[in-house]
Amino acid sequence: MPILNVKVSAEKSPELVKQISDLLLDLTSRILKKKREVTAIAIDFTGRDSWVVGGHLLSEQNKNSFYFDIKITDETNTKDEKALYIKEAFAGFEHILGNLHEESYIYVQDVRAASYGYGGYTQEYRYHH
Repeated sequence: MPILNVKVSAEKSPELVKQISDLLLDLTSRILKKKREVTAIAIDFTGRDSWVVGGHLLSEQNKNSFYFDIKITDETNTKDEKALYIKEAFAGFEHILGNLHEESYIYVQDVRAASYGYGGYTQEYRYHH
């Protein structure tokens, strides 16, 4: 039941939305073992003229970037799984966007089961029922 909030320094297109969502669905289900049917992804697009790294626009640096965070239930994944997820996600975005700025970030956020849920129920409730 993870939710991913994604920002990409690119122009929006249906093809790019599909590539990014396919990548993240694959990684999230394969590495983190999350169910595809309850994985939600929201993607925002920001032009390279509106993205600044180190005081310089990405367009000036001729670079691309991305950021995403994913919220998962605490204690459901190991450090090694999260490290592999971050590594493969960075490589996947490099393949999709090309010429990535190293300052592209991924945040795997572990949230407490009693504080996180969907459909009106916490993950803690779902675990016990």
